[in-house]
Amino acid sequence: MKAKASLSIIALLAAAEASLCLGAAPIGPGQLVEAILSGPVTTAGRIFWYVRLPRTAACLLAGAALSGAGCVIQNVLANPLASPNIIGVNAGAGLAVTVCCALGALSGWTLAAAAFGGAFLAVLAVSAAARAVGASRTTVILAGVAVNATLGAVSDTVTSLFPDAAMLGSDFRVGGFGAVVSARLIPAGALILLALTAVLFMSNELEVLSLGEDTARSLGMNAARMRTVFLALAAVLCGGAVSFAGLLGFVGLIVPHAVRRFAGSECRKLLPLCALWGAAFVTVCDLAARLVFRPRELPVGILLSALGGPFFLYILSKRGGRSDA
Repeated sequence: MKAKASLSIIALLAAAEASLCLGAAPIGPGQLVEAILSGPVTTAGRIFWYVRLPRTAACLLAGAALSGAGCVIQNVLANPLASPNIIGVNAGAGLAVTVCCALGALSGWTLAAAAFGGAFLAVLAVSAAARAVGASRTTVILAGVAVNATLGAVSDTVTSLFPDAAMLGSDFRVGGFGAVVSARLIPAGALILLALTAVLFMSNELEVLSLGEDTARSLGMNAARMRTVFLALAAVLCGGAVSFAGLLGFVGLIVPHAVRRFAGSECRKLLPLCALWGAAFVTVCDLAARLVFRPRELPVGILLSALGGPFFLYILSKRGGRSDA
C-alpha cells in the first residue's frame, strides 16, 4: 500500500507541476520558484498567481471530488457502472447552478450550496426510484438516465425563459476550467476538502455498507441512515466540482475502475487512491486540452467524454455475460 500511495503522490505532483509550467506562455522551473517566492511582480509571476495556480487547483479539486464521489456512489448503490454524470447527480447540481444564475445569485457560497442541494436531490431520486422497482443494477442506470434527461430538459427550459442564465454557455455544459475564478473556487474547494476528509474517515463504514443493507444491519449499523449520509457526502463532492468546473463527465467512472485494477476493492485503500489519481487524471487531461490544439483551447469536458464513452461501452461489454441483479 505504501508503494502504491507513493507512486500516486508522485504522479499527482508531476501532473500539478506540468500544469503550472506548461501552456501558451511556458514558465521554466526557475521562473516558477521565483514566482512562488516573489509574488505577482513579474510577467511569469502574474501568469502563475492569476491563471495557472487557480486553474491547477481547480483541476486537482474537481478530479479528486468527482472520482471520490464515483467511488462512494458505486459502493452505496452496489453498482460499478454508476457515476455522477451517468445517474444524473451532475445534472442536478447543474440545474441548481442554472437557477441561481437566472435569479442573479452568483456568490461562490450560494452556488456551492445550491449545487449540493441539486446533486443531493438527484441522487436521492435515483436511489428511491431504483429501490421502488427492485434496485437491480440495470434499474439504477435506467433510473439515472431518466433523471438525467428530465433535469437536462428543465435546465434548458430555464435558460430559454431566462436568457441571462445562458451566461453559463457551452463551457459550463461541456465542462472546463478556462473561466475559473477564486470567488467560486474557494467556497467549493472548502466543501470538497471537508467532504473528502469525512469520507476517508468513514471508509470502514462504507466498506460495511457495500456488503449490502441486510449484512450491515446484522452488524449493528443503521444502514438507511448511513446510506443517506454517504449520498449526501457524494452530493457535496459533485456539487462543489460542478459549481466551478461545469458538467464534467466520466471521471467518477474511469478512475475508480482503473484504480481497482491495482488497489483492489477495499474502501480504506480505494478511496484515497481514487482521490489522488482522479486529481492527477483531470489535471493531465486539462493540460492536454490546452496544448494539443494550441493556440486554441479545447474544453476538457470534450476530451473526458471522448475517453469516457468508449470506456463505458468497454465495461458494458466485459460485464455482458453477468447477471444484473
